[in-house]
This record gives sequence, structure tokens and C-alpha cells, in this order.
Amino acid sequence: MKKLYASLLSFLAGSFLFAQDFSVFEYRNVGPYRGGRVTTVAGIASEPGTFYFGATGGGVWKTTDYGTSWNNISDGFFKTPSIGAIAVAQNDPNILYVGTGSDGLRSNLIEGKGMYKSIDAGENWMEIGLENTGQIGGVRIHPQDHNTVYVAAIGRAFQSNPERGVYKTTDGGKNWKKVLFISERTGVSDVEFLPSNPNIIFAAAWKAERKPWTIISGGTQEEGGIYKSIDGGQSWNKVYKGLPGGLIGKIDIEVCPSDSRIVYALVEAPGDEGGLYKSVDQGETFTHISSNGGIRTRPFYYTNLKVDPKNPDILYAMATGYFKSTDGGKNWSRMRPPHGDNHDMWINPNNTDLFIQSNDGGANVTHNGGETWSTQFNQPTAEIYQVEVDTHYPYWLYGGQQDNFSTIAVPSMPPYGVQANGIGYIINTGGCETGPAVPHPTNPEIVYSNCKGRFTVYNKRTGTEQSYYVGAGNMYGHNPKDLRFRFQRVSPIHISPHDPSIIYHTSQYVHMTTDEGKTWNIISPDLTAYEADKQVISGSPITRDITGEEFYSTIYAIRESPVKQGVIWVGANDGPVHVTQDGGKTWTNVTPKKLPPGGRVDAVEPSPHDPAKAYISVLRYQLGDRRPYIYKTENFGKSWTLLSNGFNGIPADYPSRVVREDPVREGLLFAGTEYGMFVSLDDGRNWRSFQQNLPITPVTDLKIHRGDLAISTMGRSFWVLDNIESLRFGGFATVDYPVLLPRKKSIRYRMPSGAFRSNRPVYPGPSVIMDYYLSTGDTPVQLEIRDSSGSIIAFTNDSTAASSNPKTPRAIRDMSTEFSSVLLNQSLTSNKGWNRFKWDMRMMGPWNKSGNRRFRNGPLVKPGKYEASLLTPGNKTIAFEFEIIADPRILESGVSLADIDAQVDLQIKVRDKLSEALHLQDKLEQDLKALEKAASVLGSDKQKKANIEGALAQLKTKDGIYEQPMLVAQLRYLYSMLNQADQIPGKDAYDRYGELVSWLMKVKNEVE
Repeated sequence: MKKLYASLLSFLAGSFLFAQDFSVFEYRNVGPYRGGRVTTVAGIASEPGTFYFGATGGGVWKTTDYGTSWNNISDGFFKTPSIGAIAVAQNDPNILYVGTGSDGLRSNLIEGKGMYKSIDAGENWMEIGLENTGQIGGVRIHPQDHNTVYVAAIGRAFQSNPERGVYKTTDGGKNWKKVLFISERTGVSDVEFLPSNPNIIFAAAWKAERKPWTIISGGTQEEGGIYKSIDGGQSWNKVYKGLPGGLIGKIDIEVCPSDSRIVYALVEAPGDEGGLYKSVDQGETFTHISSNGGIRTRPFYYTNLKVDPKNPDILYAMATGYFKSTDGGKNWSRMRPPHGDNHDMWINPNNTDLFIQSNDGGANVTHNGGETWSTQFNQPTAEIYQVEVDTHYPYWLYGGQQDNFSTIAVPSMPPYGVQANGIGYIINTGGCETGPAVPHPTNPEIVYSNCKGRFTVYNKRTGTEQSYYVGAGNMYGHNPKDLRFRFQRVSPIHISPHDPSIIYHTSQYVHMTTDEGKTWNIISPDLTAYEADKQVISGSPITRDITGEEFYSTIYAIRESPVKQGVIWVGANDGPVHVTQDGGKTWTNVTPKKLPPGGRVDAVEPSPHDPAKAYISVLRYQLGDRRPYIYKTENFGKSWTLLSNGFNGIPADYPSRVVREDPVREGLLFAGTEYGMFVSLDDGRNWRSFQQNLPITPVTDLKIHRGDLAISTMGRSFWVLDNIESLRFGGFATVDYPVLLPRKKSIRYRMPSGAFRSNRPVYPGPSVIMDYYLSTGDTPVQLEIRDSSGSIIAFTNDSTAASSNPKTPRAIRDMSTEFSSVLLNQSLTSNKGWNRFKWDMRMMGPWNKSGNRRFRNGPLVKPGKYEASLLTPGNKTIAFEFEIIADPRILESGVSLADIDAQVDLQIKVRDKLSEALHLQDKLEQDLKALEKAASVLGSDKQKKANIEGALAQLKTKDGIYEQPMLVAQLRYLYSMLNQADQIPGKDAYDRYGELVSWLMKVKNEVE
């Protein structure tokens, strides 16, 4: 059978083209359920519990219970998950406008794709244009006419574009008119109008552009500043009086609803010229009020100001810190939200102590002016830079989470029970937000972590980390040309697949250690392009900003071939690709000749099948090039083939981030792009969307582990796709017979106590996943599973075969031969194409009079070899062998396979006696009803009735509270005791079983 199995799989893998339905595959969000960066918020004055937030990579979310729970409302509608502004029509809260593309121009931002509108409070959305504007900084709805809307378009972050400026619609977004344009390099970050007179409008012009090596924020007077219109945007005048007269950068404007004279502006400008400005004549002239350093940190990222709707002297400023002024901005005190790095807030005008505020940790609501806040642990919008996995059972996923103080790990399935499920399954793993976190391949209690170029060894048992920084020098604030080692903010760590003592770490060089960082050796020259004009102090022309994020000319990706030791591939964030075949003694520049220069080599992927073969994925959107670049070489980089030409499945404007090859099937590729997942079954010649239920968000990294696909996203946390086995055997569009592919190995896993009720994440029950292909649909299907002794567990979707009553799930069971039964199971689908069935690894449970409870909660089968076959009318698949493996943690704890066998044997005995007792109880109850229906009970019938009543009194527990449990309840109690965990049964269990068997025999004798 094994030879036939291998032959068939080889035939399937090589004979069919890629045309199957992927609907059986679903991703699972495994957390963390800790919020990520939120750049915009909104609320509804008349519905005080309703708020919205827009995340940088997580879309639009809504709460109707003051932030107690949040639900995504943009999935399936928006083409980008990056949100810049949300506006609600307060005179009709069903009307929402959303501008995409966040205004904090980080190097890892996601581009906007225009405007969206909802007329049913976010239930449905429509695209309404401006798709080429880029990032949108503000959306304002006319307070009396929700069809009149203004949009502040910052523009594309990485290149100049003519779509920058202020746009206006008067027909609800059907048509837009650009009413203010400064230049292709200067956009508008904010637009506001006077609530009492919406014809008076203010706009904040901002020259802004991001490069991989710097952030440009601000320019000359002609390139920025405040503009004012008094005729609804038909004409504009530049405001000069009182504002900085030289360089000017990002500006946020606030008008005061309670005093129409007052306009505030938070201004980026050099030195003490920057800070808060105030006008008391509706923006004709301004006065400098405060140059407080806290309210104007990192202006390109923050610069956010809000005024209390009832009191013009109460101001809030959002930057790295969160500040409040009660005297019109002269003095500031710091507030304490749940997280730092603050972006936006919305204040309820009817109750100014009620507001929502957002930061890099999510969105939070306060009822008491900021004294206390709603939680951020209910928003799965984490931005994750990469994914690594460990060897635990269940395995954990590791990565750096943006703006978390440590790298994190979450489990693929619950490893233990917790009392706070969403929070309890996040652990810290050293390093900091950028990651990576790489667990040791044989000792997952040790994690090698990174924090912006700082290498550490984290011990999960002690919660401490040892620091072994290469060079041991603080890089912050340096011109990169002056640095000995240029470590990018995200600096890779890679462990040799051949020797776990060899660890690689990269600056512009490849560093190697064999003693966990105590000593480092450089095994390469500078492997970057190193253009001198790109080695500059980041942040111009006003605000210096050097965090390592802008260090250009560093090695960004490294992998050693899993096939041949010493073959190491690296890629730099300024374009070059190098390979060594001798462990670093010599290096060859193998950059594809047709690859445009300067892009970030986000991933290198040595083939797990051929040492000469490798793939790279290059991200060039930070240079204004949104095309995907995935290349393949089969000769150590001497020549390359472009696998993503824009016409073979991956759209031409989907920048690519990562590509991985399946370790089992050569040529099965997975690609993560800026807007989701793709798969190729033919080594990249053709691609197909593999998005499934995954929300639109950047996929930053992929790992194939134990037949699962683990992914990280820049805005929606970690996800797992269980069991890609069927993808490994090609397409089946031309097959005219059923094909069954059970997972080859499955862990006999028990859901921990306290984990089964988790709803964030939602964990599936333990199961063996079986994928099967049907050439025709809507057909009766029967799945048979045999153990080594030939006992059968069988399921069918044919209600006529399983039960005389289709509405009642029943089984035909032969007690003498144990399992020769067919159990109705509606999840055994019969769709044309692929189907998926999850067997819970349980035998049939005890019989029950109730059809809904019958045969439920059976014993877990024993570890061992099993065989599965699929039957359809006129066809029968070949039987395929698979294995159920004992949980290795159980074996490590001292429970043996023999112990488990003994436990299952006793469980079966108890189950059968419980079924026998329940059958007897049911029969006696029916007999008693028949006797009671008789006109009179005489003679022997009286005695029979008394005997039955006596027997039922021993079988059944009386109705009521705390009645004494009788025989059936006692058997259930023993059965439950044996079904909690893997263990050898105790002597008391065997003794009690014997007592209950004797009791059952006694009861039976009394009624015979």
C-alpha cells in the first residue's frame, strides 16, 4: 500500500495543472489581541457609546459599547488597510467618509487608495474616487450638508505627484474638484472649517516626502504654511502674519466650536519658532504661544492638536507624549494613556470628559477625562515585522511587534489554560519592537532577539536576557557614514540549519558567532551598494530624526541553504544580492542584471531542494516603484528569472515582501505582498491569489512548519493556515475519481482546561485534517478510518444511510464487533473540488436516548498507525495511511504509550457499560409506560411494575437539587474521570469499575 501511495502522489504532483478550488483553506488569527498603531478616530455625539478607529495596517473598526469590544467594518470593501482620516456626519450618523493612507510618514507605511463612503453606519462601503492621491491627512464633512466634503491630500509618500492638495465634493463623492494645489511636492496635511460658518476654511500645506535614507518634512514659505478661504474653497489666501517666516513644516489646525474667533495651529519650524500658535481673529494673524518641546516631537509622525468643544482654553497635544493645557496652550501637563506615541482624539461635544484617543498601541476610550481608559487588548491590529517558529508542541510564533517594548510570541494552539484568554497567550521574548526573535532550534526556552541592531540571548524560564551587542556602540543620532557598523532598525538574525551553534547577524557585514554572541567574527566584506550621497543625517530641512530606520546600505536578509552547508545568501536594503559557497571565505555579487537598483531585498530564500537554486523578493515602493519583484536562480545567481511580471497572477501594483518554497514539494511557492497572499504550483510561472479569509494587509513574512503556513502581517497580527498537504500534490481539475489526503502525522493533543472557551483567538478543536477531492458534487460520501486491528470508525453525510430519521443523527452500531457503524456527520461535505474534514480523533462515545447527545465525547483513540478511505457511489479511493502521535509533552512527563493504551482500554469498557445501563434505563422506562397505560395492573404485572420501579430507582438519579447520584450518574462520573488527561488509570478506577459492573448485573437480574 505504501508503494502505491507514493506512486499515486508522484503521479498527481507531476501531471496536473493548477486549477483547483482553494475554498477549504482558511487562515486562523492567533493574535496577539493587542492593538497596533491607530492614526485616526471618530465618534458620534448622539450615540455616546459608538466610536470608530482607523489603523495604519488594520482597516476601520467600530465599537458600540465604549470600547469594550471592537469589530472590523472595512474588510472585504477596502483595497488598502491604511487609514488616514474618518469623518461622521453628526446630523446623520449613518453617513461615514474614510480617507485611506495614514499621515504619519513612517518608512513602513502602507499607501492609500482613495476615499470610501458608507450610508449605513459602516455595514457596506463604496469607493468614491481620489485613488491616486496617496496619503490623506484629513476629511471634513459640512455640518449641514453631508454631501459637501473636503479632503486634505498629502500625496504619495515616496514620490512627487500632481494629485496633492485640497479636494471638494458637493454630491457625496460622485465628483471631486481640486480646489487648492501648491505643487507636486507639497500636499495638504489638514483641512478645517469654522463650524459656525463652513465657508471659512483653513488648509495646512506640507512639503513631505519619504526616502529610504531620510524623511523630508517642510520647506520654504512657498512650499508650506496656512491657507484660508472665505468662499468655500473657490479662492485662497496665504496667511503670513505671526507665523514663522522661514522654513515651515507639518501643521495641524484647530478651530474652536465654542469661540469662532479662535484658531490654533501646531507648527513644525526650526528652533523656538516651532510650537503652538493662536489666532483670535479667525486666522488672519497668529501669535506664538508655546515652544514646549514635548508637544512637537517627531513632527512628521505626530503634530496633532485638539481643542475642547466647550472651552477654547483646554487643548490636547499629541506627540511622543500626550499633553493637556487648560490656559490656552501656555502651560502643559502630561496625561497617561495606556500607550505612548499619540496620534488623534475625538471629544464628545455633549460630554467633554468622554473621548477616544489613539496611539501606537491602539485606541482607548475614557469616561472621566483620561483618568481611566478602556483596554487595548481587544484589537488584533498588531504590526509584526517577521515570523519565526519553535519546536514546542503546540508550536509558538515569534516576531517583533511595532511599538511593543519586547518581541513577542503567541501559540498556534493553547499550550495551557488561562483565565484571560486574549491577554494570557502573549509572552515577551526579549529584544524590542523591531525584532526578530529567533528561538533556538533544539532548546526553545532560549530566544535570540534583536533590538535595533542589539543582539541578546533571552531565557524564557528566567525572563532575563544577556546582551552581546556587536560593537557595543549606541547608533542613535549618528550620521551612518561615521558608524563602524551600520545596523538597520530591523537587523536579521539567522541560525545555521546545519549547526545550531552557528548564528549569523548582519550590519553592512555578515557577523558570525559560535558562542551565542560572546565573540563575533566578520565573515564578509561590505555587501551593500554604499552610495556616499545616501549616507546622511536623516530628517531635513527642519527636524533631525535618526533612529536606525533610515540607515541605508545594510544587509536586510540572510539565509543559509538547508541543503548544503556554507552556501549563504544575503540581500541588502539598497539593492545588492550576494552569495558565498564556502561559508564566507569568498562572496560573489549576483544581483539580477535587470533588477532596478536601490530596492530593499526583503527576503532571500535558498531552495530546500537544490543548493544552486534560490529566490529573492525585493521591495522598491520606498523609491516610488510599486511593482512586485520576485526572482529565481537555478545556478547560484549567474542568471535570474523574474517570476512577477504583473501579468502572471500578482498584480503589477502589489509590491512583494517575501517568497518561500515548500520544503516538501519543489516549486510550490508562497508569496506575501503589500496586499496579501499568493501561491504558485509551478515554480513561479503562474500565481494565484491565496487570500482566502485573510484580510487585506501586508504579509511581512512566511514560514512553513509541520505542514502549516505561519504568517506575520503589518497590521493584523499573526495567522496560521492549517495543513497545506493537498497543495503539495498539484491540481485535480481533470481527475474523475475521489482523492483523499489525510495529514500524515497529527499530534494527539488535548485542549487544556481553561482554553476551550477562548474566543480570541478562536482555537479549533484537536483534529486530524483530511482533505479530499471530488470530481462531482452533491454525492453521498462515506469516510472510514481503521486502526491496526481493523476496527472501523465511519462517517457519512448520507442521512438515509445513517438514520431512518434524517433530522436525528444516529449510528448503526454492532456491539459485538465494536465499530462497524456509520455516524452521520454534516461537516463531511461533498462539494465538487476540494473538501476538508476534521476528525476529532475520538471513538464513538456512549449511547444516549437523545439524538443530539448520542455517541458524543468518545475516548481519544490510541497513538499509532491508521488507515483512511473514502467511499462514493461506484468509487472507492485507495486507503491512505497516517499516524497519530502522542503529545511529546505527555511522554516527557513520564506517561508511557502503554499507560495510554491501558487508559483507553478501560475507557472503552466504562463507555460500553454506560451505554448498556442507558439502554436498560430506556427499555425499563418504556416498559413502565406500557404497564401504566393498562387499565389495571394485576397479579404478576404488579410485581413486574415494582421490580421495574426498583431497578429504575437504582439506575436514575432523582430530579432535584443535590440528590444522590445513582448507577448511570456514577458510570458517567467514572467515565469523565478517565477522560480528562493522558494517564495510567489508578487502582481506585479499576476497583470502582468492578463495583459498578456488579451493581449493573444486580439491577439486570432484578428485572429478568
